[in-house]
This record gives sequence, structure tokens and C-alpha cells, in this order.
Amino acid sequence: MTVHRFQPMSYHNTLGAHEPVLQIADGDTVVTTTVDAYGNDEHERPVASRGNPQTGPFYIDGAEPGDTLVMHLDRLSPNRQFGYSTASLADNVVDPPYVRELPARDTVKWQIDRQRNTATVVEPLTRLGAFQRPLAPMLGCFGVCPSGGQAISTSTAGTHGGNMDYRGFQSGVTVYFPVFVPGALLFVGDGHGVQGDGEISGNGIEISFDVQFTVSIRKARETGWPRGESIDYIFTVGNARPLDQALQHATTEMMRWLRGDYGLDAAGASILMSQCIEYEVGNVFDPAYTIVCKLAKRYLTD
Repeated sequence: MTVHRFQPMSYHNTLGAHEPVLQIADGDTVVTTTVDAYGNDEHERPVASRGNPQTGPFYIDGAEPGDTLVMHLDRLSPNRQFGYSTASLADNVVDPPYVRELPARDTVKWQIDRQRNTATVVEPLTRLGAFQRPLAPMLGCFGVCPSGGQAISTSTAGTHGGNMDYRGFQSGVTVYFPVFVPGALLFVGDGHGVQGDGEISGNGIEISFDVQFTVSIRKARETGWPRGESIDYIFTVGNARPLDQALQHATTEMMRWLRGDYGLDAAGASILMSQCIEYEVGNVFDPAYTIVCKLAKRYLTD
């Protein structure tokens, strides 16, 4: 198992069949950096185009269509002093008549204290004051090359992953992606220091990251949509609009997972899911919405 330290020199605003930046093997670890959603690096210098620019792609030897790529998020950490968000909710998350009541979409500046693990509003100071939140670093946009020769914008999401903006994609989580092309072509970017469910302002606290991840391959283990696993949960991710279609994708993928890997029949999986499933909203701002279907592992071991 090799540890690769990769310093990106270029970035992509689509997930597609771009020239690989690094070839790695099953079991290898990559230590690298990402820029923020606006294309600014750890020194707040603009080095890429706006819109969730991605580091990569990374070519994984032996990954073939029909396999599953396993990506363990070893470490995600903001790597500079300031992050940025927006001072208004998005128009589409409130009733249409209320849109006129929303404030201007001014930039909010947050001070990031990595030693104290906090993010604090610096400006503008409103009645909320110097509001502070614990850091909860997550990846907003990452995934693999999609099928059919597509190059899909980093503003949206699909079966390949992409801009899911689910705050559960944190350090320690394992993510499973379908493989559509040889090498999988893995991309990573769009770090958020903190974000609430739904990304309802259109952003989290956008900031550049230090990232470490480890990959492996499950041969001939086909998945339909991204899956994930934390200490306490397994979860599936559906990306679509309208929101009910995203829920359908996530729920169907969980049913497939329980039947394929946990030995449940259709009735048993249905009974378990109907009483135990939890849903979370990943993103309701971008062209494709994200719904996460979660099941606590304790129900699978009792």
C-alpha cells in the first residue's frame, strides 16, 4: 500500500473522462488539497474557475465497469483562516411571495480556528452577532466519471456522485461509487467547514481543504447509486429533481443493498425499512436534489 502526496496544478468543473493526474493502486492512499467553490486555494489566491472545481481525476488500477469503487475519507480539514458563505436563503426554499422579504445575497466571512475547532462570523455583524459553530468538515462535491461519455457539471449530481452537498460525507466515512469507465476516474473538491441540511443558502462555509483518502475495489459488485457507511449507519444517496424522485432512487438502492449484501428477502427488507429508515436532505439548491436514506447498523446485527 502506497501513500501518494499530490499537489494539484489544474482543476476541472466537470466530472468526465479527463486526463488522469495520478495513477494509483487498490489499497493506496492519496494526500492532496482542494480549492474552495470559488476556485481559491489555501492562500485565498484564485487558481481555478468558480463552480466547485475538482482535484483529479485519479485513475485506480484494476477498476472496471461493473465494479464498485470504495473511498474511505481518512481526513478532511480546512487549511486556511477564513471561509465564506451567503447572507440569504435561496429563493426556491421559501414560499414564492416571501422571496421579496429575503435579504441581499451578500458574502459572509467566517474566521476558522482549527485549534479550537470553531467557525465564527466576522462580517457582516447582524443581530446574530459573532455567531459561532463547531467545525464539521465535509465534502460537497466529489465522485467518479459518469457513463456514456458524459462530462457532467460540478453544479449537479447523479449516479456518479457529484454535487450532493450531504453533510454526512465527513472524516471516517466510507463511500461506495459505481464504476462506469476503466480506472473509475475519481474527483474530489468543494470542502465545507460547516453546513446545515439542504444547503439552503446555496453554500456551506466554503473553504479550501487538506484531504486524505484511501481507495479499494470491489470486483464485480455493481451498485446503482452512491452508498456510504459511518460508524453507526449505512446509507444510500439519490440525486434527482423533483425531490420525490431522489427519495425513490435512495430507497430503491437501500432495498437492493439489504437484499444483495445482508441476505434479506423483499418482505423482510420492506418491513425493516418501513419501521427503521431515516431520511436526510443533502441538497435542495442545485439542479438535482439529494436525499439520503439511512439505516442504523444495530438493526442489522441484532
